[in-house]
Amino acid sequence: MADQTHVLFVEDDDVIREATQLALERDGFVVTAMPDGLSGLEAFRADRPDIALLDVMVPGLDGVSLCRRIRDESTVPVIMLSARADSIDVVLGLEAGADDYVTKPFDGAVLVARIRAVLRRFGHAGGGDRTEPAASTVGGVLSFGDLEIDTEGMEVRRAGQPVALTPTEMRLLLEFSSAPGTVLSRDKLLERVWDYGWGGDTRVVDVHVQRLRTKIGQDRIETVRGFGYKLKA
Repeated sequence: MADQTHVLFVEDDDVIREATQLALERDGFVVTAMPDGLSGLEAFRADRPDIALLDVMVPGLDGVSLCRRIRDESTVPVIMLSARADSIDVVLGLEAGADDYVTKPFDGAVLVARIRAVLRRFGHAGGGDRTEPAASTVGGVLSFGDLEIDTEGMEVRRAGQPVALTPTEMRLLLEFSSAPGTVLSRDKLLERVWDYGWGGDTRVVDVHVQRLRTKIGQDRIETVRGFGYKLKA
């Protein structure tokens, strides 16, 4: 996969940009590196990369705004890079449509692992083996009230109207629909949806659940305080 993967990398620090580009290229990625958000947007539109790595604090068009612009045009996976793990920028980036984030300074091997994890789940949005959902199913379409999930066509409708989900949101919804009424912990969702083999920041889960709620209905996914979330059957 790596030798065919085109990465757009937007970072204004010359040293970090050049060192990271070299590290990614050594792992077989094709990298387009840009120093600011506007040139990053131009490169995205011209090259249509497989994944975008966006630093939050870049000049011209900041990383969060660039993520929104990309998300308006594409479902390509986006990883935000932030210098502060506790920064509000992390949440803003996820709310803008980013699929994951990595905190700087980062180890090159960790970054590559996160890139590959994102690409794996985008390569097969349906995920791995799952328990058959205990919902009304007709022709591969699951029904939960006015919510319909086509597990074969990877399409979602609410009250008959199409709902546009990113691949990460789709995987999250499929996890919930595979066990309606069952509480799924944040750690379990990190493992299944984000392919984390290690502990991760559960804010990634919380923000994506909130984004999903805005699209399929605020009351469709219930918070079970202290345990996680469940899809109302």
